[in-house]
Amino acid sequence: MSTTNYNRVIQPYLFFNGLCEQAVDFYRQALGAEVEMMMRFKDSPEPAQPGMVPPGFENKIMHTSFRVGETTVMASDGCAAEKPNFQGFSLSLLVPSEAEADRVFAALADGGQVRMPLTKTFWSPRFGMVADRFGVGWMINVMPPGQK
Repeated sequence: MSTTNYNRVIQPYLFFNGLCEQAVDFYRQALGAEVEMMMRFKDSPEPAQPGMVPPGFENKIMHTSFRVGETTVMASDGCAAEKPNFQGFSLSLLVPSEAEADRVFAALADGGQVRMPLTKTFWSPRFGMVADRFGVGWMINVMPPGQK
């Protein structure tokens, strides 16, 4: 068995339980996300097994992928209608300037909850934590000087 780790990529996959399209639109505005593909349940080449998809989910997002900078994030409405529960992780976003940190942080905090205001830390000229309006946790970091 090979133990080589090249060509491996970890990509977050978020389940929004009926709110995926709104979340993707929000990330387009807040982060400049670019949608690479989007498929609705009704457009699947194979129909879902009976009872797998909640009633009314035909127009919901079965799968989407979007890019934020060089990172691909995948998402879906999933097969549950209860409120999404994003706990135990945060997405860390590295930005090139304090001005960009301020802009992105404010955009993500709109309708969300600030967990730690943006401030200078020993590792970054600007760092903060926020949960966006969908409950996804974000950590915003400014690249330290010399790492650009």
